[in-house]
Amino acid sequence: MDGIASYFKFNERGTDLGTEARAGLTTFMVMAYILFVNGAILTAGFGDNSTWTLATIAAGTALVAGVATIAMGVIGNYPFALAAGLGINAIVAFTLTGRGLSPAGAMGVIVIEGLLVTIAVVVGLREAIMNAVPLSLKRAIGVGIGLFILFIGFANGGLVKAGAGTLVTIAFPTEPAQWVFLAGLLITIVLYVMRIKAALVISILLTTLLALVAGVATIPPADQLIATPKFDTLGQFDLGQVFSTLPIVTALLIIFAIMLTDFFDTMGTVTGVAAEAGLTNEDGSVPEVGRVLLVDSLAAVAGGAAGISSNTTYIESAAGVADGGRTGFASVVTGVLFLLAILLSPIALIVPAAATAPALVLVGYLMFTLIRDIPVGDVEEGLPALLTMILMPLTYDITVGIGAGFISWVLIKAVRGKMAEIHWLMWVVSIAFLIFFAQDWINSFIK
Repeated sequence: MDGIASYFKFNERGTDLGTEARAGLTTFMVMAYILFVNGAILTAGFGDNSTWTLATIAAGTALVAGVATIAMGVIGNYPFALAAGLGINAIVAFTLTGRGLSPAGAMGVIVIEGLLVTIAVVVGLREAIMNAVPLSLKRAIGVGIGLFILFIGFANGGLVKAGAGTLVTIAFPTEPAQWVFLAGLLITIVLYVMRIKAALVISILLTTLLALVAGVATIPPADQLIATPKFDTLGQFDLGQVFSTLPIVTALLIIFAIMLTDFFDTMGTVTGVAAEAGLTNEDGSVPEVGRVLLVDSLAAVAGGAAGISSNTTYIESAAGVADGGRTGFASVVTGVLFLLAILLSPIALIVPAAATAPALVLVGYLMFTLIRDIPVGDVEEGLPALLTMILMPLTYDITVGIGAGFISWVLIKAVRGKMAEIHWLMWVVSIAFLIFFAQDWINSFIK
């Protein structure tokens, strides 16, 4: 035990083995919902697919989350946990496949993105890009993804659908699945506002029970539930399809847009959770953050290679910190619990979309709260932020939202004569996004 205490610096950070173990358990409990929700999002975008099923995605999600979180604890020595990132998995499921990529091709994009982020970390470029993009747009990207996830939740719950004469309309409950979703949403909200730990996991389990009673879900044959977990998604990625399917400019911009999402989500999470734990320097920087960023970027590669989407550092790590976690040992405990959860992956077969949809709505709300830090009254920041946020759910395309935000921000700054505030990288990316939006028009001339 002394060796563990010494390695993880228990005395230096004012903690002990019991506290760290409890914190690791707390973090796992508030993150375990991803085992069900990741599959709900990916299968919604991929459709009927024999490789990507709820059970195989749950098994792969637990495996990569376990390994990556243990690596974060051992190498980074911070109480940060990792798992498949909400937001990026929506890009994979809807944006990439919506542009003609197969599930394997979409995962190949994640591998490429993760490798590029890893290189950026090694050469110190990650911080440079972070400094180039205005803070309001970074936050707007998170808000927009949150609205997108919330919209997916309502769609999966059957409460919104395509309308006659309108893009979407409300679907008043007439079927058992819709009533189960509404009951689950009520349960989720009540548990969350009562500050019940593991509220999302509990709500998913309770709503699944309601679904079973209502006949919305069924229990599969016993041989499926006790079967050995299958890892069919591992190794299912195609690095070249994005370039053979899409124009080169489109492919590069999509990869760059995903990189931005991955970049700023992690940077904000790491800084915020470390500050809450009292582990930052006086200037707010995180000591030895390079190790943390390296593990995070390699986890993105691993998630794509495993066919379950990019893995990233979770803001839910703050729950473990609030319970006393101060070292990487808490992450080791969380990671081990994720590995043990692999044995439960067949249970994902029971959980219907109506049971995970309420969790998506709440997660969307939590990401939406970033809007409080955006100066929406300032047209220079507020209008680009609005375009970024609203176009993601309206177009079902996160790349479109980011592109519109970048272009409008640069345009407004330039028109107002504030050229000095525009980083050269913002010019480059905005011009690239203009080409991205105009590619059909450009191709019409080429042909």
